[in-house]
Amino acid sequence: MYQFSVDESLCTHCGLCAVDCPACIIDQEGDGLPSISPDKEELCYKCQHCLAVCPTGAISILGKNPADSRPLSSASFPSFEQMDHFIRSRRSIRHYQDKNVDPSLISNLLKTLAYAPTGVNMQELTFNVIDDKDVMSRFRDTLFATLAEATAKDSFPEQFARLKEIAELPRDVASRLIFRGAPHALIVSGPPEALCVDADVVLSVAYFDLLAQSTGLGTLWWGYLKFILTAVPELKSVLGIPEDHVFYGALFGLPAIKYARTTQKDNVAEIKRVTL
Repeated sequence: MYQFSVDESLCTHCGLCAVDCPACIIDQEGDGLPSISPDKEELCYKCQHCLAVCPTGAISILGKNPADSRPLSSASFPSFEQMDHFIRSRRSIRHYQDKNVDPSLISNLLKTLAYAPTGVNMQELTFNVIDDKDVMSRFRDTLFATLAEATAKDSFPEQFARLKEIAELPRDVASRLIFRGAPHALIVSGPPEALCVDADVVLSVAYFDLLAQSTGLGTLWWGYLKFILTAVPELKSVLGIPEDHVFYGALFGLPAIKYARTTQKDNVAEIKRVTL
């Protein structure tokens, strides 16, 4: 079912695929070829660790050709100094150019985002993207119309009274608060039955945040969307989010502001050394 196969001419019988299998379902005896018995196949995480760890490219699974994977070396990874500088440089962007981002860049970002980790590699996330500023404009109109209707009916739950205050602000002020002039948005969602859905969603938004900023785009975690869609859940269908899905979003686009230096947070977090 999972198309696990071994190229006998390339296999060195090193056993790494069996050792590294997180589900412990790959068997190998002596100089025999590694294999997965049919009764264990359904336990496979579909993580492709076996394909990735094989030094000679002898392992194929899920119909994937190891020759199509990118080779890895120490040069494949940024140094700590590079990552340190990048993380310190990352900013939440609240001012955007009124321009669409190149669609091919958005497509490449979302393809790469599929590599973000999910609990037990369930990969059950959905990426809903607003990739055109005209679509974003129409969503703004829909959102404000929905908020106005809820305000007229005085139907906001008590804990969302802040939304009534926002809905009563001048439209341009409320729009700046909620949308920050961003032309695009990504909403990541997942089904409640996924084992680690909350973490899966947040991790994917975090990965997108860093991926996008690495290309020169600006991003902003969209807390207002979470707040609004929790109070007015009928807006979920407008964005294509299933009613029961856990979700979070991010605004993004070409930044209209440039920062000159990092901030200083070295001693902000409390660090406690665990001793047993």
